[in-house]
Amino acid sequence: MALSISAVVLLAIVVFLLVRKSGLKGGHAVVCMLLGFYLASSSVAPTISELTTNVAGMIGGIKF
Repeated sequence: MALSISAVVLLAIVVFLLVRKSGLKGGHAVVCMLLGFYLASSSVAPTISELTTNVAGMIGGIKF
């Protein structure tokens, strides 16, 4: 059975859990979100995208 989940949904769940359980404040979460937006428009965006694609491919290739 293959399970597909968007990285955005996965990261949103992680941030939600950090806010609820680990004491991450809402302001910190907003700063992290803004950092993501600025990184997406920077010159390192293609490198980050390629890295996450490769990591997802490696995780997807793991046989249980």
